[in-house]
Amino acid sequence: MASTVTAAEVSKNFGAYQDAAVREPVVITKNGRPRTVLMAYEDFVRLSKRDRRVQRTIDLSEAEIAAVEAAEMTPDPDQVGTAAKQTAG
Repeated sequence: MASTVTAAEVSKNFGAYQDAAVREPVVITKNGRPRTVLMAYEDFVRLSKRDRRVQRTIDLSEAEIAAVEAAEMTPDPDQVGTAAKQTAG
């Protein structure tokens, strides 16, 4: 669970909150509302890799289009795109 702290408190004790963020995300509020999150670099990298890449269909090759058309839906979100990659590769 993330801890929550004010921006003023973070500015007074940045080192302590930086250390805390390695263990769990720290939600930083401004005027009582969540504004930013301080988190471990490894968590940021992991989350960034999960971002979806957007591509226009006109930029796809015929093989990529065929792979998308042949792909089957999966209920497991971690497996999204696996079938298309296997068909194309």
